[in-house]
Formats: sequence, C-alpha cells, structure tokens
Amino acid sequence: MKVKSREIEVEKAGVVLKLLGDKTRLSMMKLLEQNDCCVCEFVEIFDISQSAISQHLRKLKDIGLVKENRKGQWIFYSLNRNSDMVELVQSILNFIPDQNERIKELEKQGLRIICE
Repeated sequence: MKVKSREIEVEKAGVVLKLLGDKTRLSMMKLLEQNDCCVCEFVEIFDISQSAISQHLRKLKDIGLVKENRKGQWIFYSLNRNSDMVELVQSILNFIPDQNERIKELEKQGLRIICE
C-alpha cells in the first residue's frame, strides 16, 4: 500500500522555500531543529546585528515555522513541530550539515544562555 504524503498549497510552499533560500535563515532553522536559541545567541553565532536576527526570526515566526517561549527575561525560539509545513522543512533540513558545533563553540566561550 502506498502512503500519500500531505500536499501543501503551492503558494505556501513557495513562501517557505523562498525564506529558506536565505543561508542565515536556513542555518537558523537547522540549529533550531535540535536547540532552543535566543536572539543574542544567534547574534554571536552569525556575527550580525540584533535587529537583523530579529527580522529573520520574525519572518520565520510569521509563517509559523518557529515558535517562541519566554523563560524569565529571555525569549527562546524553537522549531514549530506543529506547523503544517514541518514535513517540508524537515525534508530540506535533512540535507543540511549539522550546525551543533556552533552551539558547542558558544558554550566554550561562556555565551550560551541556559535558563531553568
């Protein structure tokens, strides 16, 4: 028996693919696949301004690919596994090299924010 995967509207798929066509956003999504991260961590990882990181995250959040969770004074972002686009995104992320070395480097520098 052949299992049919969920179909996605062409317009929605186009928006997702366009957003993931940016290497920073694509790398962010790969990091968020396994980690929760805050804006300041992304600023350190990508060495770009806080406003640029916030713009990237806003675009990803607006289409439902990422979600935010407040922990104290920090807002952490993660992959929204409830998005109707998660299967498409996950299939793309499967081809992207692991980015966890960037998180390990932050930890080594003492720049990783851990909130309990």
